[in-house]
Formats: sequence, C-alpha cells, structure tokens
Amino acid sequence: MATGRADKLLRRPEEPPATFLELFFDLAFVVAFIQISQGLVHDLSWRGFFDTLVLLLAMWWVWFITTSLTDRYDPQRPEIQMLVVATLVGSLVLAAALPEAFAERGLIFAGVYVAIQFGRGLFLVLAVRNPQLRRRPARALFWFGVSAVPWIAGAMVHGPARAALWALAVAVDYVGGTIGWPAPGLGRAPRWEWLVAAEHLAERYRQFFIIALGELILVSTLTLSHSGFAASRTAAFLVSIAATVLLWRIYSHRAGEVLATALRASSGPLRLAFWAKYTHMVMVAGIIVTAVGCELVIAHPLGHTRPSWVAVILGGPALFIAGRALFEYAVFSRVSPDRLIGLLVLAVAAPVTLLVPPLLVTLAATVVLTGIAINDTVRARRRPAEPPSPAGGTA
Repeated sequence: MATGRADKLLRRPEEPPATFLELFFDLAFVVAFIQISQGLVHDLSWRGFFDTLVLLLAMWWVWFITTSLTDRYDPQRPEIQMLVVATLVGSLVLAAALPEAFAERGLIFAGVYVAIQFGRGLFLVLAVRNPQLRRRPARALFWFGVSAVPWIAGAMVHGPARAALWALAVAVDYVGGTIGWPAPGLGRAPRWEWLVAAEHLAERYRQFFIIALGELILVSTLTLSHSGFAASRTAAFLVSIAATVLLWRIYSHRAGEVLATALRASSGPLRLAFWAKYTHMVMVAGIIVTAVGCELVIAHPLGHTRPSWVAVILGGPALFIAGRALFEYAVFSRVSPDRLIGLLVLAVAAPVTLLVPPLLVTLAATVVLTGIAINDTVRARRRPAEPPSPAGGTA
C-alpha cells in the first residue's frame, strides 16, 4: 500500500456507502435530464435521437467518472470535496448549454466538458504524491486529452460534422475507460486499480436511478400543470405516475437490491461492475425517453398518434426493460421470461397503436410493465429469496 499524502486521499474502508456531497452532486443531473428530454421532445427525427444519445452519453460519463472518483478517493477530504463541487458547477453549466449544444452553444458545452474531465485528471496528478498511485489519473488525463481534440473541433463546425466529431469524442472516452486507459509510458491500468467498494457503487447506482425517476415525475407534473386538468390529461398523468412506480418496482426487485452482495460474491467483480455501469446507462436512457413520451401524452392525450410518438411511448419502457434484463443476467446469470415477453409484446403492439390515441398507447405500455411487476411479486411469494449468482461465477 502506498504511503504519505496519497494515503490520505484514498477512500477508507469505514467510509459510509455514499455521502451527502455525492447526493448534492446528483442534483445537477435532474436539470440535465429535463434538458435532454426537452430537446428530444422538440426534435423526434433520427437526427434528434442521435444528437440526444451523444449528449446523454457525455453527461453519463461525467457522472460515472465522478462516482469512480469518490469510490477511490475519500469524499471527506477537502481536496476531493472541492473537486466534486467544481464538477457540480461545471455539470450545471453543461445542463444549461444542453438545449443549444448543437447550435450556438456548442463551444460552451464542449469547452466545459473538456475542462471538467481534463481538469479533474490534472488536479489528481498534482494532488497524488505517490508515483504508483499517480499513474491512474495520468492515464485518464492522456485519454481525455485525446478526446478533447474532436470535442473542440466539433464545436467549431455545424450540422452533421459536429455530430460526427462529438460521437467520435464520446467513443474515445468510452473506449479508453473500458480498456483501462493505456497510455504511452504508463501502460494499462493493473487489476488492483479497478477494485471497487461494493456498497458504495451499488448505493450510487440506486441513487442515480432515483434521480432519473425524479426527472420523470417532474416532467409529468409540470406538463399537467401547464396543459390544464382536463379529464383526458389528468388520466394521462395518472397513467404516467403509475408507470413511474412500476419502473421503480421492477428495478428494485431484486437485482437492484442485491448488487452489493453480488459484487462481493463474484469471482469477477470487475466484469460485474462493467455490466452494472452500462446496464444502468441503458435503463436511465429508457426513463428519459419514457419522460418524453409522458410529456407528449399528457399534452396531447387524444387524437392522432404519430409514428415518432409511438417510438418514444413504447420505446422508452422497452429500453428500460432491455437494460433491466441485462442487469438481471449480470447479477443472477439468468433472465426472467417476463422481460423477454414484455419486449415482444411492445414490439408487436407498435404497429397497432398507430390506430389508437396516445393515451391508449401509454396505457398499453403501462399494462406491460404491470404484468412484469405482478409476475415478479408472484414469483417472490412462491420461492425463497434467490441469492445472487453473478455471470462468471462466485467466489
């Protein structure tokens, strides 16, 4: 184990799973998610979906890297608190720039994103005194320096060129983090650098999932407030809240409750942590798309249903179910048939729902979620609680 100043920055085993500072940091993403969903509401074209995906991936990476920071370093240390608060401020600026990121605020978004990611790495390289421990932030700093080029270059152009360059920048960020940030002269991150605090990581994912649900509740409530309390809109609002409750129920039962246990039990915790990272990203994306669908339905519950509306009203729950099924496989090494059946029903229902009002479309999606939640409850009552059996085996 390293000695000196570096030891003081590292997270101690007795630290609580998550701190109030980390919850405070998450508040920026309530705003970010609302901004992202609002952007998609106003552009449901293929280009709109692609741009939204790029922005969502960028914001997710800011959150994930910050969570990795507080998983490794002590959030009670003033230096780390200052870094997290600075990232919070930067994230709020990113959220403010999101609606016009592919327009006149591209340089603000790209510049702040690069400043957050590159600046954080530079800070840690300077703060960590032990040469061996300094290698981890130095590797990340190299990769964020590489991705800064297409981020800034993309901000200097417009239209498809910006989307292509920013997609490349996001790909560089994700590839670097996935393969261990190999860097010239530093090599690839050794296995011990990727060890995670199971309780902390599981708690952070649960907290972030709740933040995403909070965005869905806010969008539904604000849309009802702005649209009025007509019977059809009120009914659409109630269906949206029911869907929110069902998303929470399906997530928490039971993989969402036992992730920490699964990480401790797994012989390959890094593999499970990898799956948890990306499956949660898919689930959160599903919630954001669901929020778009809820806003459209509450504002326009009756009348003609456009194909793009069906894509978000049914696609959001489908995306969540797909992410949840992959998460379940990572934790239990199996997937409940009701997840696959739900995805099949949503796919088959899509063409038919073009013939019915938006309110009935969202009701159909909620019925599918209800079926999955009921099946989970029935299965839990008939069988004893299933212990985690992570894909890849247990210790």
